[in-house]
Amino acid sequence: MSRELDDLDRYIIYALQGDARGTTAREIAEMKGVSASTVRNRIHRLEDGDIIRGSHLDIDFEAAGYQLYTLILCTAPIPKREQLAREACNVDGVVSVREIMTGGENVHITVVGEDSDDLSRIGRDLSSLGFEIVEEELIRNEYTCPYTPFSESPDE
Repeated sequence: MSRELDDLDRYIIYALQGDARGTTAREIAEMKGVSASTVRNRIHRLEDGDIIRGSHLDIDFEAAGYQLYTLILCTAPIPKREQLAREACNVDGVVSVREIMTGGENVHITVVGEDSDDLSRIGRDLSSLGFEIVEEELIRNEYTCPYTPFSESPDE
């Protein structure tokens, strides 16, 4: 069930997407001309409504000693896709899983490892769950940015 977002809700989401840890309710309040408590209350409502589902760290895996940051493209049987995607999160080395609605490669799994032995083990573990591994791609960098329709204007 979706909830109608007003301008303040959208701006809060936009600001937090840019830097959830470094953006304070007071800063958002000053930008929008409301009180910090209003912003905090809105954040709680957005969290309670599962619109904001947490904040995530941006990790430089290479700097942390994990040289192999890899995207594994898999095929899972449609009736089992969601269940297998959730189970994949329990494989040591898996950092994210995306279910894809179309195409044959319907699950994308991001993994990290120190060496090729790690990647081989992860591949075996995923295969034993029931995934068919179609392709593996080494990731060089990943960039994220706030979704601009949540800002006041696309130029912000």
